[in-house]
Amino acid sequence: MTWEGDLYSRLVAWMKIILPLAALALLSTLFLISRTVDPTQKPPIAQVDLEQRAHDQGVTNPSFAGITSGGDEVVFKAARARPDLDDPDRLIADEVVAEIRLYTGVVIDISADHADMHQGNYTASMDGNVTIQTTTGYLIHTDAVDTRYDRLYAETPGSVTGSGPIGDIAAGKMRLTFDEASQDAELLFTDGVKLIYKPNKPKE
Repeated sequence: MTWEGDLYSRLVAWMKIILPLAALALLSTLFLISRTVDPTQKPPIAQVDLEQRAHDQGVTNPSFAGITSGGDEVVFKAARARPDLDDPDRLIADEVVAEIRLYTGVVIDISADHADMHQGNYTASMDGNVTIQTTTGYLIHTDAVDTRYDRLYAETPGSVTGSGPIGDIAAGKMRLTFDEASQDAELLFTDGVKLIYKPNKPKE
């Protein structure tokens, strides 16, 4: 019992010496590998271009809705939109979708990469991978289209290609308007229209 007691006492005594030394060594290592901090130096702050932030001010996922004079509903949605600092009535939007719901039940969807909207003129010029799709079976592709949100109107300044219930279509221009005579939407293809007629196959 005396031998075991002496061993225990010696072990405790050595631990009292070794443990503080080990702790001191660890602290010294931490101070050596850590970088020197100047207490008089200001904390790092991210450099922000305030002018660019002001120029890029805008909102994400905005939507605009209205009713045309003919009772059709027009809804514009975008991934991003920002105001023009030089013209408060002008709005620039990206990844835009315009949904036109006619009172007759027909739905026309127009999507584009960009849109230039003017509140004072009730106009929206859409460009970049423009796609026009209707629930009546038309699918049109073009580079740009000019639309309005106070009345039913959409017209392409350039050529279009696509398909419809009667076949494949290529034309120099396309225009969507409201026909007073029929009191319905009218889709017109002009300037060198080419149609590849594909009649519907009879059902078996």
